[in-house]
Amino acid sequence: MKISTNGYGKEKRFTELVLYISTKLSDDQYLGGVKLNKVLYFSDFTAFGLLGRTITGMEYQHLPEGPAPRAMYPIQQRMVQAGVLAIEPTPIYKRVQNRPRPLRDPEMSYFSGQEIAIVDRWIERLRPLTGKQVSDLSHDTFGWRTTVDGETIDPRTVFIAYKKPDASDVARGQELAKKYGLMA
Repeated sequence: MKISTNGYGKEKRFTELVLYISTKLSDDQYLGGVKLNKVLYFSDFTAFGLLGRTITGMEYQHLPEGPAPRAMYPIQQRMVQAGVLAIEPTPIYKRVQNRPRPLRDPEMSYFSGQEIAIVDRWIERLRPLTGKQVSDLSHDTFGWRTTVDGETIDPRTVFIAYKKPDASDVARGQELAKKYGLMA
């Protein structure tokens, strides 16, 4: 299996993951740049939380519609020039979304089963949502809330909740603290 590190092959892994997500969501009427960016963001930050590293190794920035990979546009342009991806302007409601359409199958040997399972969970969770809805969901993350346009969002922010815990969250925390001897 050719699982590269985050430093080596970062653009290749990113390219293959964009192709994978675009293939999996090819029948999704709401797939556009915003949704693609959010699947990548949530997948990478979830992987950081679970695995201690992101899947793509890409840096994410704060944009008005939510987090997006800083290198998305230049890499996407190279993918189009290389003939592996097409961007189709598609009218939806009163807007035009830029729909990524893969022109070849993704090379999956760059990813572990664990990484793809994380991506698949996010694909399914976000599938029924519009671009606006996934954008709104990303606005509830600590990383996006604590940065401004153009700033880098640190993947370590995945460990910090933005919303206050409700009563059930507090009760569960107390239960676990008692279970593990952290509270008398």
